[in-house]
Amino acid sequence: MSDNYVLYSTDGTVATITLNRPEYLNAIVRPMWTQLDHFVAEANRDPEIKVIVLRGAGRAFCAGFDFGADGDMAAVRSEGRDWDPGRDAIGVTNRWDAPVPNFMGLWSSPKPTIAQVHGWCVGGGSDMALSSDLVIAAEDAQIGTPYSRMWGCYLTAMWVYRLGLAKAKEYALTGKPLSGAEAAEVELINQAVPADQLDETVAELAEQLSSIPATQLAAMKMVVNQAYESMGLRNSQIIGSLLDGAMRNTPEALAFIDKAMTEGVPAAVAQRDGPFGDYSQRKK
Repeated sequence: MSDNYVLYSTDGTVATITLNRPEYLNAIVRPMWTQLDHFVAEANRDPEIKVIVLRGAGRAFCAGFDFGADGDMAAVRSEGRDWDPGRDAIGVTNRWDAPVPNFMGLWSSPKPTIAQVHGWCVGGGSDMALSSDLVIAAEDAQIGTPYSRMWGCYLTAMWVYRLGLAKAKEYALTGKPLSGAEAAEVELINQAVPADQLDETVAELAEQLSSIPATQLAAMKMVVNQAYESMGLRNSQIIGSLLDGAMRNTPEALAFIDKAMTEGVPAAVAQRDGPFGDYSQRKK
């Protein structure tokens, strides 16, 4: 690949994909989702690989889509001012160059995928992680969708399909974050462990899965996936992606981006999250 935003390595039967913008908490910029998809495909082409692990470098798994000064702020502002709903609809559903279809490579992969979550796992980062088959998090990780309050909408719909109705509505409407321990308790994720045990726990799970025949893993994954797709998962993702474009271009969303550009991202985020006292506005 032309840059190092996403890294790929193998160790025996396990392939590891690492999000690699640690100085920006692995916030997502345009090349990253296509690179993710590329490496998931590479792992599936390798007959030696049986399990894929997705992780983040540095202090976090992923802080969501980068709309800051060092990310896509100018492009986002231009998109907001000159929004073309038709072009947006094509862009967000493009199998080869759109976040959701590329994140869903983790879901569609015949080989099981494990998201190893630590630190922040928010916004698009949570959409990415929850597209994996299994999610193991540090107990003190923070998982949430602040875009529920401004400038976005559920993309992969995995928050909806992994939670029951009561909790799905609660987190969709409030955008409140959960710790890794809380996320495991409500069954948004599979397991939470102390941070210093995260690497070991994921490695042990990957080893256990690798002891099972690849065909058996693929068959069991397929039957579960098919059940959820029959419940409308893919349709929900299309609706979510289209609504996400609309919610990034409401008057309030454009004012949010203008504030971020003129006063800085922290000021815009403080206005959004201040009433809830969470994310960066959480009391230390």
